[in-house]
Parts: sequence; C-alpha cells; structure tokens
Amino acid sequence: MKKIILLLLLLSTQLVYAQENLNFGRQKEVISPQANADGTFTFRLKAPNAKKVEIHGDFLASKPNGPSVEQLKLGTDSVWSYTSAVLPSELYSYSFIVDGLKIRDPNNVYLIRDVSSVVNVFLVGNGKADLYMVKDVPHGTVAKRWYESAGLKTNRRLTVYTPPGYEASKTNYPVLYLLHGVGGDEEAWMQLGRASQILDNLIAGGKAKPMIVVMTNGHTSNTAAPGESSKGLYKPIMMTPDVFNGDMESYFKEIIDFTEKNYRTGKNQNDRAIAGLSMGGFHSLYISANYAKTFGYVGLFSPAILPPASANSPIYKDLDLKLEAQKKNGYKLYWIAIGKTDFLYKNVSDFKKKLDGMSFKYDYKESEGGHTWSNWRDYLSEFTPMLFK
Repeated sequence: MKKIILLLLLLSTQLVYAQENLNFGRQKEVISPQANADGTFTFRLKAPNAKKVEIHGDFLASKPNGPSVEQLKLGTDSVWSYTSAVLPSELYSYSFIVDGLKIRDPNNVYLIRDVSSVVNVFLVGNGKADLYMVKDVPHGTVAKRWYESAGLKTNRRLTVYTPPGYEASKTNYPVLYLLHGVGGDEEAWMQLGRASQILDNLIAGGKAKPMIVVMTNGHTSNTAAPGESSKGLYKPIMMTPDVFNGDMESYFKEIIDFTEKNYRTGKNQNDRAIAGLSMGGFHSLYISANYAKTFGYVGLFSPAILPPASANSPIYKDLDLKLEAQKKNGYKLYWIAIGKTDFLYKNVSDFKKKLDGMSFKYDYKESEGGHTWSNWRDYLSEFTPMLFK
C-alpha cells in the first residue's frame, strides 16, 4: 500500500512539473530585436521591477557629453521597448542598461566578445553587410593552429583560413597575414571582423583571389585568446605589458616559416600580404619595413604610427632608412585607410607627409566615421580584392 501511495505521489509531482512547463511555454514570447517592415528595429526587455531601462548601441547617434544611449518605454506585461531609426546595412552591437547595470539581451542569443566585454549583435542586410552573412556558396576552412616560438620560448596559437577547395587541390596559394588591434587576439578578425564570411563571398563572386589568411595573436604575453590557453580564466585587458616591446615584430618570421612549412603557399614577395587595424596596422608598418623584400602588399587600417618614447626595441629605430630600403626593394601595393573622425587621423596625416617627402608611393582611402569595426570590415572588403593580381 505504501509503495502504491509513493508511486501516486511521484506521478502527481511529474504531472504538476509538466503542467508548469506547459504554462511557461504559453507565456507571451518577447521578440528582440524585431526587424520592422519600414527598416526600423524594435528592442524589448521584460523587466518587472526596473525603474529605468536604456539601450547602448553603435547604431545610435553620438552624443557630445556622454555615451550613445536611449531610454526604453514601459508597456504592458512589464515589457520595455525602444524602436530605432531606419538602419542602413551593417553589423551592429548593443547592450541594455537596467537601473545602471549593463546586461545582455536575454532574447538574442547572438553574442560577440570584444576585449573584456560581451555584446549582442544583429545584421541588417540588403547592402554592404550582405558580405558578412553566411551564404550558400563554397566555404573555406577555419583552423586553430599552434606553432612553436623559439624566440618567445612557448607555443602560440594562430587562426588560419584556407579557401574553398584547398584540401582537394594541389595549388600553392598566396597568404594574407591579418593582424588585430590592441583589444583583440587571434579570434578578433573572425568574430568582429567577419573575415571568413567576407573571404568566402568575395571569392565566390570572383572579386578576390583564393588565398590563405593567417590571423595572429599580437599580444606576445598571451599564447592564445582568453580562456583558450594554460594561462587559465582571467579578465582580459587591452594594454598588455608586451605592447610596444617589439616582440611581435621581432619574431614574426617564425609565423611566416610555420605557415610556409605547413601550408601550400607561394614563397615569393608578391605571394605575401600583411595588413592590420590600429595596433595591427602599427605592427604591419614596422614588420614590412624591417623585413626586406618579404611583402608585396601592405595594408594599414587606422594605424597607430609611432611608438612611445619609452619603446627601446631596435625594431622601431631608423624608420626613415627602413622605409627608403622598402621603397627601393619594391612592392605592388601600400594601402592606407582612416576614418575622418578617427583619433589617429592626425598621426596618419603626418605619416603621409613623411611618405610624400620620400616619394614613397601609396594608395589612400578616407572614410566617414572613426576607430570602428564598421570601417575595418569595409577596409578588408576593399583591400582583399586588390591582392595578388
């Protein structure tokens, strides 16, 4: 009798639990963000006890006296909402701020880490962001590879993109070495930069040559992206101790050697390109200047130009002489791009004057906006079709 009572209690508990789940499933779904027919987007957050809910996003108009934030309005069922202006094609990021606390959108599972923060993202198509989307085209392969750095006395990780058809072919491919900014790592160009989608779509459209893309970790005090190494789980920082110590530039030849040993690559100067954003542009400038006849193509995206006075590495010395040697050695493309409101704009303008005084040929692109991934994705989309012609 006791066994029968116990069995009935268990069945009753399970039925109640199932009913609770059924009722939960019938709750009104919160959709956020919602694409509207007029090109606007509506963001929603259910926050019953909140007194103030705001949204912070890169699609909002800049404000001179503070961050770009807008307030959500409280509607029915404790759901707060905000509808944007019409948004042009782009990859956007945003977060909610609830009573001063920044949180993620629980109804949007698409997240990207940027340095030590995580933001929600969404794509608006029918324009340039179509390049950032996964389409039904042949896809390249993305691998995480470890290489041994004798100079740094450790194993370090790279992200390597090989173009569609690489595994089945016997072709040698040119290589683009693509470097991140001070807040990034070997995953930055893949996540925030949408590099594999851009390359897949450009190659499929016949707009870019099939190429290998090697994405490095420019912080030599870290062997891999946060949480992906024996360093453990730590809070990432932007200005690591290795910034401007010259190690990245000094030991870059190890990365080239690893790539050309493990992949089918061309071995000539015009089979190699190097490009990077911000700190990566700085690295690209000094690596290409120090490695004579190594790169036929150089791309400086919103580059930092000069190291601080405290930087003592010989890699940064005698830049004018090294640029003269680079000019004499020859190259096919030296491409500089910067946004009109970028905080590095004057530095780049001064560098251009230096190059002009040396009759050092370069191509220059000036875009709207500042020091943003929106610009850097544009630059990658424009730079790669010019390579390996």
